[in-house]
Parts: sequence; C-alpha cells; structure tokens
Amino acid sequence: MFTGIVTDIGEVLDIERLADGLSRVAVGCAYERGSIAIGASIACAGICLTVVATRQDGDRTVFDVHAAAETLSLTTAGHWRPGMHINLERALKIGDELGGHLVSGHVDGIAEIVAREDLPDMARLAVRVPRTLARFIAAKGSVALDGVSLTVNAVERDTLSTLIIPHTLQVTTLGAAKKGDRLNLEVDLMARYAARLLEPS
Repeated sequence: MFTGIVTDIGEVLDIERLADGLSRVAVGCAYERGSIAIGASIACAGICLTVVATRQDGDRTVFDVHAAAETLSLTTAGHWRPGMHINLERALKIGDELGGHLVSGHVDGIAEIVAREDLPDMARLAVRVPRTLARFIAAKGSVALDGVSLTVNAVERDTLSTLIIPHTLQVTTLGAAKKGDRLNLEVDLMARYAARLLEPS
C-alpha cells in the first residue's frame, strides 16, 4: 500500500524486452541502496512494481523492476523510454504518516490532460478519465494521478478538475505536465468498494 505522497523523481535508464512480453526496467533514484530490499514494492508513476535487483551508479542508486505484458498494455509503462522521469514512492510501513490517501498501486486506467491553467504559484489541470471510471470520482474526493494523491475540485461528466499546489509542482512530474499528457489513474479504493456494495446482488 501507498499514500500518494511522492518521495523522489526517478529516471528511466534502460528497458530490456524479455520473453513473453515481460520487460525489465532500470530506474535511477536518490534512495539509499541499502534501504531497498529485493522483493520490495515501489510505486513507479503510480504502478506498484517489484524490485528484482539493485546497484550503485556513482552517487545514484539504480533498481530494476519487472513489468508484465498486462502492465505494459494497461498503463503508461508501455510508453516509457530512457531519459523519462517518473514519480516514485516507497511502500507504506505500519506507523508511517498517512499524508495522502490509501493507494494500492493498481492502476485502473489511463487519463489524459485536456487543459492546464497556470495560476500564481499553482496550476489547474482538467483531466479526462475513462467513462467507465467516472462514476467512482466525486468532488472533494481523492484520486491518484501518476502516483500523486490529489483532491478532486470538480467533476463534469468524464472530466475532473484539480488544483496542484506549489510543493507538488516542485517535487513531482506534474510540474512539467502539459495538455495531451497521459497519466496513470487510480480511483479511490473506498469509492470502488462502495459502488460494488450498491450493485444489485
């Protein structure tokens, strides 16, 4: 589990295509190598991926993860290229501060930025979500976009609006986000389960 509070911006260094549609992705980061266990989960642009190897590259730590064919087809990971920057978050530990909202790292779909309005010190993003997921999104509720926990300010049909505060613009990839960018979307877990409970049995 994660909270949607990004703790580093990593760089995709290499992508190796393996058998059966599997890819091995190398990511450079500022985390201490000794703090990353093999088998640990790290949210990469909001996708929960498992660490399979680590190494030191100068003053930077590099960790490798495997991305399965389904992950590559259903998330933005299929479009990652060396040199791209992605939001990173380590898995939540018992006793950690829950600063955002509960995020599983299981991406529900891909959203698209349809407008960006730059305000004094902030930015407003209008984001179109898949129609099948729009019913899980409500004003004042939470979503995760590329792993960033955000509050929904308004919803109109399949488009949500959210304000990005200065800190978030500085410490996540949303600072460089622009119209046309595609983002990994995870809807609020509680909204998903509430909708499920309300379905006819």
